Amino acid sequence: MSHNSQAFYTNNAGLPPSYETIKEEYGVTELGEPHNSAVVRTTVINMPRDVAVPDHVVWSLFNALFMNFCCLGFIAYAYSVKSRDRKMVGDVIGAQAYASTAKCLNISSLIFSVLMVIICIIIVSTTSVAVIQAFSQRVPHSGF
Repeated sequence: MSHNSQAFYTNNAGLPPSYETIKEEYGVTELGEPHNSAVVRTTVINMPRDVAVPDHVVWSLFNALFMNFCCLGFIAYAYSVKSRDRKMVGDVIGAQAYASTAKCLNISSLIFSVLMVIICIIIVSTTSVAVIQAFSQRVPHSGF
């Protein structure tokens, strides 16, 4: 292969420049049907992409919005999103680990939030009973 440089301006006015033919140094076969008569067999393996790993996103979102005791609902939502990301990538083991953590955080958030609601109801009811009894036992005085 010769590397001759040609000038950009040629003396051939109006004629195209002459190009040298480049010879291929490597043998390239043309794509298309195979040249031999052997039958090509292919094997297709269908891998199930739909793996049943619950990610608990809805439950975590509910706990994050309505029962967010000590931010456990928000943390559970973050783990649920990580679980969904791992499931989309194809990492089933990682998705199961994040989903398990999200489930534990959701359960603890639910239990603590329900206990807090019950404790608040008990405190409000006992306080209101005590206030009502205090007003009913109050002796009215006749003076100004």
